[in-house]
Amino acid sequence: MAAVKMKKYLILGFLSLAIVACSDDKNVGNTSLDTTSISMSAVGGVEKVKIDITDRWIASTDNPWITVSPANGVGSATCEFKIDSALTAEPRHGVVRIQNLSTWESKEIEVTQEGFPYTIEIEDNSKSIESYKTADNRYFDVVIRSNVDFNVEIPADIDWLSHDEFKLNLNRGLRPREVKVRFRWGINTKSLDRLAEVKFSPKSGVEMQRSDVLSVSQQGADPIIPDTRSGDSTALLAIARNLDMLSGWDASQPMTMWNGVVLWDESMDDCTPEKVGRVKSADFALFNTKEPLPFEVRYLTAAEELYFFGNTNTFLKSLELGEDICELTQLRRLTIGSYGLVSLPMSLSKLKNLEHLDIGSNNFMTVPNVLTKENFPKLRSLVMNANQRSAVYDLSNTTKTNIGGFIDEPKFPAELLKWGLDTLVLSVNYLQGELPTFEDDPTVPVYMQEDIERADSLPQFLVDNHIKKVMPTTKRFAINFNRLSGKLPDWLLYHPALDWWIPYSLVFSQEGRAQDGTQAGFENEPANLNYYYDIYTKKERIDYTVNE
Repeated sequence: MAAVKMKKYLILGFLSLAIVACSDDKNVGNTSLDTTSISMSAVGGVEKVKIDITDRWIASTDNPWITVSPANGVGSATCEFKIDSALTAEPRHGVVRIQNLSTWESKEIEVTQEGFPYTIEIEDNSKSIESYKTADNRYFDVVIRSNVDFNVEIPADIDWLSHDEFKLNLNRGLRPREVKVRFRWGINTKSLDRLAEVKFSPKSGVEMQRSDVLSVSQQGADPIIPDTRSGDSTALLAIARNLDMLSGWDASQPMTMWNGVVLWDESMDDCTPEKVGRVKSADFALFNTKEPLPFEVRYLTAAEELYFFGNTNTFLKSLELGEDICELTQLRRLTIGSYGLVSLPMSLSKLKNLEHLDIGSNNFMTVPNVLTKENFPKLRSLVMNANQRSAVYDLSNTTKTNIGGFIDEPKFPAELLKWGLDTLVLSVNYLQGELPTFEDDPTVPVYMQEDIERADSLPQFLVDNHIKKVMPTTKRFAINFNRLSGKLPDWLLYHPALDWWIPYSLVFSQEGRAQDGTQAGFENEPANLNYYYDIYTKKERIDYTVNE
C-alpha cells in the first residue's frame, strides 16, 4: 500500500516539473529592455532604461558604484541607472539584472565606465597682464583641474614671475580636483612686451594624457625718452604712482607748477644748456611702498637733489634700496627716510659727488659697509638717526627679536668719527658700549702748535694735553638716546665745537640699559660747561647748567 502511494507521489512530481517547464518555455521573452548595455564616462552620470514587463520584478547588482531607481515594481517602468564617478585610471565593468518574480526570467544590462586619464587642465591657459600695478595687486589666480600632484615649471631665465605654495587635495582617488594657484609678477621696466611659458609636470612618473601650458604675456612699460624734459615729467609721474604717493602731481599742469619740483634755470650755478628746463630737485613725500625705489628714478639724470620720505609705519618693513638710483652720479643731496631700508648696495659708491646723505628713520641693524670716506670723498653730512623697529627701554630684558637700531654693532662705529664730517647724526639707534678714545690709534693725530696758530680761537690747552684731533670740522654731532656708557673721552669734552652741539640734549643724554645690562649714561658727565669756557676764553658763554 505504501509502495503504491509513493509511486503516485513520484508521478505527480514529474507532472508538476513538466508543467513548470512548459510554463517557462511559454513565458520566455516576457521581459524586454530598450538597451542591454550602458557606456559611461569617468565622471559618471545617469542613464534611463525602459523595462517592458507585466509582472512583479526586481533589479539587483553586486557593484556599489551602480544604483537603480526604482529597484523593484509591478509592470513596465523607466529606471534611472546612476553611475558614480570613477576612482581609477582603468575602466571598470558591472552588471545589472532585471528579474521577473513570476517566471524567474532575468535580463542583464552590462555597464562599462571609462577610467580617469592623468591630466592637468587649465581653465584659461592664456593670461595678459599690465606692465605695472601696486605691489599688493601684482598677482593673478589660475584654476587648475588635475588628478595628479604636479610641479609648476617657470623657465629659469624668467625672474619676473613666481607662484605661491599650493596643495592639491586628491581625496577622491583619481577623480580630478580643482586647485587655485596664485602667480605673482614683477614690473616690466622695459618698453618691450615679454612672454613666459609655464609648464606643469606630474610629481610621479605617470603617463599624462593631457598637460596644459600657461602662456603669460606682459605689456612693456610706457616709453620714457631719456635726458629730456618730457622724459623727466613722465618719470616723476611714474615714480609718484609707483610709490603710491598720497598726493601726486597734475599731469595737465606744467612742471613749473608741481609742488616740490625745481627745474634748472640758466641763472643757477652749474646750469648747462642741456640741463635747462629739466628737474634739478624733487620731493617725494607721504607715500606708502613695499618695494625698492621705482626704476624710473634712473631717468632723472639732471637732478642734484632727491628727497624721499614715507608716511607710514615703515618699522615693520625690510626693504632694499635698489640699483637704479645708483646711476644718478650727479646727485649732491639725497634723503631716503622712513622707507624701511635695511641695507644699501655697494653700487651706491658710484655717487662720488654726494655731499649730503640722510637715511634716518629706517631699519638698519648696522652701519652699511658702503658708507666710507673712500667711497664718498665729497660727503660732508651724514644723518642716520632713529633706526629702531620698536621702542625698547631696557635691551637686556627684552624678548623681542629684530628690534632694529645698530644692535649688531659690536662697538661704537669709530670709523664714522674718523671721517671728519661736518654733520654726523646717530641719535636713537641703540648704540652700545663706550665712545672710542683713539689714544692708541696712530691714524688719529693730536692738536699741534700750528693748529693753534692757524685758528686763534683754539686754546693752548689742546696741545699741552695732547688732545686727539677727532672730527675737527664737525659743527653738528648728535648721539643722544642711545645706550652708551663709560667715560666721555677728552677729545669730546674739549672739542672746539662742543658748545655748538648742544651736548646736554644731543650728546650726553642716554637712556635705558644695554644688552649686557649696563646702565646707559656717562660716568664723567659734567654738571655744566664752566670748565669748558675756562679753557675757551674767547667763546661766548652759553648756560648749560643741569637743573637738579
